[in-house]
Amino acid sequence: MNARRLGRIAAAAIACACAGAACDLTRGTAAPNAAPPPMVTNVGPIPGPRADRPPRPNPYRNDKVAMGQGRQLFTRMNCAGCHGDHGGGGMGPSLRDVDWLFGAADAQVFSSIAEGRGHGMPSWGAKMNDDDIWKLVAYIKSFRTRDEVQPPS
Repeated sequence: MNARRLGRIAAAAIACACAGAACDLTRGTAAPNAAPPPMVTNVGPIPGPRADRPPRPNPYRNDKVAMGQGRQLFTRMNCAGCHGDHGGGGMGPSLRDVDWLFGAADAQVFSSIAEGRGHGMPSWGAKMNDDDIWKLVAYIKSFRTRDEVQPPS
């Protein structure tokens, strides 16, 4: 092949590439460089703080029925998958310890569950309502007390 023919082939290839990039080859779709459509549903828990959650006292602090419901939520939401069946720890930290990295006050535990924490704790605030999170807090705070629901044997 001579240089002139190679030049025409290269020019034709460039023209085809430019024409293909400038037009939309499928009907009803966005241009190739357009942003993808926004996600409609969440795939899983979303990390990050939510500013619209003011701290308040736990309404279920001494409610044994709510603690039992918190135990059911602990199981249903698979908290035991990371924190162990009775909160003794595993892949996630023990919830039975006295010292907590992000604070052991009810509002701080609520915040950790609702907003998530770094290194693996997802945010459950998008998947659970405030009442259910408070019930989980009541259950977790019952650990190592005589009010504990189904203590380890």
